[in-house]
Amino acid sequence: MFDLVPLADAPADAVEALLDAAFGADRHMRTAYRVRAGTAPIPEMSFAALEHGALVGSIQCWPVALACDAGGEVPMIMVGPVAVSPDRQNVGIGRALMWQAIRVAEAGGVAGGDALMLVGDPEYYAQFGFDAAATGQWRLPGPFEARRLLARGGAAPDRAGMVGRRARVFTGAIKSA
Repeated sequence: MFDLVPLADAPADAVEALLDAAFGADRHMRTAYRVRAGTAPIPEMSFAALEHGALVGSIQCWPVALACDAGGEVPMIMVGPVAVSPDRQNVGIGRALMWQAIRVAEAGGVAGGDALMLVGDPEYYAQFGFDAAATGQWRLPGPFEARRLLARGGAAPDRAGMVGRRARVFTGAIKSA
């Protein structure tokens, strides 16, 4: 059995090692890292899964925005990476981490009801309500598969624009679920 705790309670070097194990040491080259560049994860929405004191999973959520081609910016939350130790996959750790972040968002903890978005496999993330219905006109600062650019909820902007870090610093008060 595992416990979910704030990500800040896990050693940073253990989180980095877990991310390397789950995604490879070259993970920083991925487009999702470009989207999040220059931002810090939202502490109230980022969690670690600990099993007997050992880190077996993590999730981070980031303040991003859609810079709309027609002008303006729509704030969003980028979910991920969601990482699970390779030897502990398929036992519900990733699902528990996802639902915890979603619970915080649904509890009104995300300033302005920001849409949740991510880059991931639609076959997996559909169970959490993510799809590509609103993301067809979105661009990212690097290569990506359009079918893997997903959003959750009615707050997802269905308009053309570039996803990247927010122009304004994230200052939203987030309540823990």
